[in-house]
Amino acid sequence: MVMDWNQYHKEIGARVGELGKLSPDTLKGYLTLNGANSQTSKLGEKTRQLISLAVAVTTRCDGCIVFHTDAALKAGASREEISEALGVAVSMNAGAALIYSARVLDAVEAKSAAAHGA
Repeated sequence: MVMDWNQYHKEIGARVGELGKLSPDTLKGYLTLNGANSQTSKLGEKTRQLISLAVAVTTRCDGCIVFHTDAALKAGASREEISEALGVAVSMNAGAALIYSARVLDAVEAKSAAAHGA
């Protein structure tokens, strides 16, 4: 195991609790945003959690991973479904790198033209 995710879950939960005491409006705002998504039944909790896991991977958020893994499993997501969502994350992240690579080439062209007085 790479890390003790269960211990990390406890520790990060405690730290978020501390932040909530220091900045209650920040935590309240986050909880409002988070709760707003769960008010509809269009996607369902399992699908929302699978999307959350894919986003957690692309944003490299360990705290998001631990909380949404727990929630996905509680919502009935299987290991296979989670793996499929992670495959989408990998595809999207590679796709984003490809698109942003094209942007870099565009910037190189613009900067090169400017440097040569074009």
